[in-house]
Amino acid sequence: MIKLEHSITIVPVILCGGSGTRLWPLSRQEYPKQFLKLLGDESLFQQTITRLNSFKWMPNIDLQSPIIVTNEQHRFLVLDQLHEIGQAADIVLEPVGKNTAPSLTLAALAAQEKYSNPVLMVLPSDHTIASVEQFCATLAVAAQAVYDNKIAIATLGVLPKYPETGYGYIQCQRDSVSKQAYYQVERFIEKPDHETAVEYLAQGNFYWNCGIYLTTVTTWLEAMHILAKDIADTVTGAWLQRKFDIPFVRPAAAIFAQTRSDSIDYAVIEHCTSQNLKLGMVPLEIDWSDLGTWQAVSEHQKSLQADIENNVAIGDVYLRASRNCYVHSSKRLVTLIGAEDLIVVDTDDALLIAHRSQGQAVKTLVDELARSGRAEVVKHRKVYRPWGWYDSIDECERFKVKRICVKPKASLSLQKHHHRAEHWIVVKGTAKVTCGSETLLLSENQSTYIPLGVTHRLSNPGNIPLEIIEVQSGSYLGEDDIVRLQDEYGRG
Repeated sequence: MIKLEHSITIVPVILCGGSGTRLWPLSRQEYPKQFLKLLGDESLFQQTITRLNSFKWMPNIDLQSPIIVTNEQHRFLVLDQLHEIGQAADIVLEPVGKNTAPSLTLAALAAQEKYSNPVLMVLPSDHTIASVEQFCATLAVAAQAVYDNKIAIATLGVLPKYPETGYGYIQCQRDSVSKQAYYQVERFIEKPDHETAVEYLAQGNFYWNCGIYLTTVTTWLEAMHILAKDIADTVTGAWLQRKFDIPFVRPAAAIFAQTRSDSIDYAVIEHCTSQNLKLGMVPLEIDWSDLGTWQAVSEHQKSLQADIENNVAIGDVYLRASRNCYVHSSKRLVTLIGAEDLIVVDTDDALLIAHRSQGQAVKTLVDELARSGRAEVVKHRKVYRPWGWYDSIDECERFKVKRICVKPKASLSLQKHHHRAEHWIVVKGTAKVTCGSETLLLSENQSTYIPLGVTHRLSNPGNIPLEIIEVQSGSYLGEDDIVRLQDEYGRG
């Protein structure tokens, strides 16, 4: 176990704003890949946090609660998943996505309020790491170098095992014989073509850029003021006029909207050499993946559960005379006969079938679907809300059927509709129903009717989830036909 020379305060910063379009149809705008439980019982976001528990066993590490930077749309997903693993955190909400440089600057300002120049450990929220202890040990080496001011900013570079064209690369200066704790960075390189990636692999001093950085609050804020002053000024202005909505912190939206969009790499990292900011790379010599495509997910799962024909089957899947396929079924039975080199992902409302070589093209497909206005790009049939979720089971021109689940002690907004009436049937738990001036309790197999235009609310007063079947009828059944009169989640 590594032992640090000094006690170091470390604040993890989890950047949680990605959309993960290459993992459509499981990953969607309202429920992106970092919140999916692709690899086990925890989501990628939860795994990012729980793997840091290894620091608790390291002497001289003072690990603080993480700062999560996310957006308004995902705030309750973040909160629910933090509660599931019993983790406290500061949650900073970006009013609009402006890439990672403004996100990290918000986190640095938040950390500056609470700690005396801590080391920021900047982590993406959607990666998979093979050896947690070795990963944390590598981060500790980088933290020590940053704390001792031997490096202004440390980045982790993954030792490549094959000529990957989907990652950026870091070229570092090093003696090819000696092994060092960290190496000076020469340059960052965009995703190369296959031939160039083969050359990088042969040279031995090129590493995959995994987007993990360590620096102090002071160093980052000073670097931003030198290299991206316009971003630093607007983000600081938005932070100074922030509002608190416990447990969320909201920077001023109007000011933040003026911020120029830029990444950590472009805004600061690639300019460090010209500003005499020493940039060091610490090798991360373990299996790592950003799970950026279905092919990457498939390759990771193969090491865990592939059959003799090199197939990976998730869910209710039956394969015959097929090889080298990845098949993911969310619910129903999916069968393949005589298939080879396919990616098949089946959800309630969308099915993806692609050749394994076309993993990067899924993003292009999703962009085309978005331009055509397809709702499947944005949300699943099952939609999560702060009070629970609903699943649209069936619908036609003048009716819609939903299955609704309300968490214990949670309530929907007090609301009314201009164009639809609703029938509610309780199938599990106890419902407290407000309908106009009347309040009633309903148990399993009991029902009620909500007339068009009447103010109403559904609540769960019990200790177990409440489930109901809702049948809507009317001339218009869109989700925007909701007039919220009172809402404990701050929605208009």
